[in-house]
Amino acid sequence: MIDRTKKLPARFYVTPAGRNPVREWILELPEADRHTIGKDIQKVEFGWPIGRPHCAPLGHGLWEVRSDLGSNQIARVIFCMGDGYMILLHGFIKKTQKTPQADIELALKRKREVT
Repeated sequence: MIDRTKKLPARFYVTPAGRNPVREWILELPEADRHTIGKDIQKVEFGWPIGRPHCAPLGHGLWEVRSDLGSNQIARVIFCMGDGYMILLHGFIKKTQKTPQADIELALKRKREVT
């Protein structure tokens, strides 16, 4: 029998002002990219614990959902865990081999707000 339950349901980080920056970022992307990122987040939700190529640890309690988009672009959604959920903290298009420190710092700042 196939297990169709989410092992780690996703929740969006919400700013103190009530904004959802990751959701807003995803909605700005082309439809095909939104679909790809959504499917990759879903793979983590249903397949947790899951490793590369779909998910990788960044350290400090942060993880990344890894998405290969069309036109040779790579997207990352950084998340942490809290109360049985994956909390989507920050999303961006990756332009360098290494994850930029500014993106990690922003995710860590948001993590401190929710955990």
